[in-house]
Amino acid sequence: MGAVPSTPRWSSGGMRPAETAEYLIGTLVGEKSFPMGSDYWQKLLELPLDLRWPADRILHASQLFAQNNRYTRHLAKVLVHLSWCLEECISTPEVPSVAIVKALNALYISSVFLKYFIENVKSDNFEELYLSLDQSEPLPTNFSTDQNIKHLVMHSVLSFLSKVDVSGNTYLLHYELLHFMLIAMSTQLLSGPSPGPDDVHPFMDAAMVQENSLVISVVRKLLLNYISRPNFPTSSSSTSIFSDVNQPGVLQRVGSAAANLVLLPFNFFVSASGHATRSPLAESSLSMLLILVHYRKCVGMDYVKEKGDCNASLPKEETYFSENPYCKALENARDIEFDRVDIEGNTHNGPLVRLPFASLFDTLGMCLADEGSILLLYSLVHGNSAFLEYVLVRTDLDTLLMPMMETLYNASSRTSNQIYMVLIILLILSQDSSFNASIHKLMLPSVPWYQERLLHQTSLGSLMVIILIRTVKYNLSKLRDVYLHTNCLATLANMAPHVHRLSAYASQRLVSLFDMLARKYNKLAEMKNDKMQMPNGESREGDNLPEDTSAELHIYTDFLRIVLEILNAILTYALPRNPEVVYAIMHRQEVFQPFRNHPRFNELLENIFTVLDFFNSRMDAQKVDGEWSVEKVLQVIIINCRSWRGEGMKMFTQLRFTYEQESHPEEFFIPYVWQVVLGRSGLSFNPGSINLFPIDLSPEKQEGGDAGEMAEKLENTELNGHDFGVLTDV
Repeated sequence: MGAVPSTPRWSSGGMRPAETAEYLIGTLVGEKSFPMGSDYWQKLLELPLDLRWPADRILHASQLFAQNNRYTRHLAKVLVHLSWCLEECISTPEVPSVAIVKALNALYISSVFLKYFIENVKSDNFEELYLSLDQSEPLPTNFSTDQNIKHLVMHSVLSFLSKVDVSGNTYLLHYELLHFMLIAMSTQLLSGPSPGPDDVHPFMDAAMVQENSLVISVVRKLLLNYISRPNFPTSSSSTSIFSDVNQPGVLQRVGSAAANLVLLPFNFFVSASGHATRSPLAESSLSMLLILVHYRKCVGMDYVKEKGDCNASLPKEETYFSENPYCKALENARDIEFDRVDIEGNTHNGPLVRLPFASLFDTLGMCLADEGSILLLYSLVHGNSAFLEYVLVRTDLDTLLMPMMETLYNASSRTSNQIYMVLIILLILSQDSSFNASIHKLMLPSVPWYQERLLHQTSLGSLMVIILIRTVKYNLSKLRDVYLHTNCLATLANMAPHVHRLSAYASQRLVSLFDMLARKYNKLAEMKNDKMQMPNGESREGDNLPEDTSAELHIYTDFLRIVLEILNAILTYALPRNPEVVYAIMHRQEVFQPFRNHPRFNELLENIFTVLDFFNSRMDAQKVDGEWSVEKVLQVIIINCRSWRGEGMKMFTQLRFTYEQESHPEEFFIPYVWQVVLGRSGLSFNPGSINLFPIDLSPEKQEGGDAGEMAEKLENTELNGHDFGVLTDV
């Protein structure tokens, strides 16, 4: 059987550990089937495995295992033993190292071969896994043939994660269990982006039907891991598992070569100085939480198919999604400090996830440069009204907003999906009037990452205006994404009536935004007119006209209207508090003049010219010694703001935009979550097997590849961010 012995022989004695490990692994992947009660399994799981196999030998072993597993059912048996090992760990208050070693060995073995099976599966229902036992085989008294192995394993894994505290002794086992779950649930990568009723995900579906109390405990534990960010204990009994950290053993080598996640090299956890530099457990906990929360099980409704139509796929209207208990648990999470009645006045029946919202808020603020944390924050502010309410009453909103502002500032080095998520979070927050008021009261001593100019003693609200406008300008020149434009302007529109003492720079940027959009509008209008005047509407060679100039012109008309409505809202509801806005409009009043009689804009411009006439007349009546300076003009504006009564101003209905998820957000979120998780987890999944989202497949890298290559491929993969939400003007 090639590189792996198929018929190894026991030696009568004096066998070296390496030879014993050779025999045990060779027998596992070979043709001989060992019953569940055989002492072979104990020898396999208890023996320290320290062989070093090259990648091609591991691949050959995986191929043999897949070939023989149909008859031996060794994968199912390893999973059952994994479950028993975890139950032993749960039942023992002080988990003994022997039980941990057995559980880790079961994890390493099952992870490597399960990943190979998933990557190379041929059927749509994963029959090749053979996750059941032969009924003719003798079974231990504590196991019955009708027991569901998938459910048994997921119950044991989730129970351990939720019931056993993370300690120096158990850290590594917690970490490896999360990676095992990542592999087990990677069946989603093989399905298309739109979940269908025929999709089969054995382990994920088993996780979804666990009892509610266990689901709540798991969600709470994963979030607490994310919050507490435990580091790998360098001076505990866990390190004894590493016989030589620079020479990983056979299953460790199997992990790095074939699965790329099993028992990562020791320096992954610690720096050269021995101090922890990151929290792999926190990152893995977040990844698993996102996968669990965003999963959607599509179920087909009962209906009668016509003859010959048995293979037809169901249209969306004939399917529905079963409830995700993990998503529900996250949405119902409550602050551990309060036991309050919900907004409808009803107390919640049953247990809830109780969390320290203050710690969660602070942790999110530290980690929002990470896309996974952005996704978690989105899930919380969109789905959990209690957490959103908590965020809105915090007085230190800069903790969350500053990292998001910096992300938008560095948009060129971020993915467009990450930019979408940040903008949606800002839009959700801006729907609250108290938020819009409080951000202008919070002063920032400096903004060190803003390079264009020195921002000193700028309000958080002014910084938001500056960054949102900068994002629009960046998008106009680089991405040209209408959805991104609209979200930026919608957030500015929500903020406008509550603007308070907007800074000079932010006010100038607001007027320059109108000027920029106006120039783009005029260019498109000129192009359209030239095109209409040419014979047959054909463009001259080299004109490079857009295919549908009228449609683009219509879009920019809407953009200009929104900007004018933003200016109107500030002048109508907050003019006395914003002299710098008045100054900026007066300073650039010529940019508004060409649109004064435009049928789409004239009504909105009437208010702006009413303000200009009022302050221009006050300027003309003012006698000044010498030349007008910025300070003198601003002083006149400030004085006359006090006497402003808004006479002649027309009151328009305030623009108020809200965010709503589309009817099928899973088509965006499931692929996006997996894209983020694969990019940060180190899991090297065969790109050629991925159907969940498009991925760049260069010919030389279609088979496997390391985690760095996978991350590079994912960085160049963009999803359609327009599919997960819509704006509603209320």
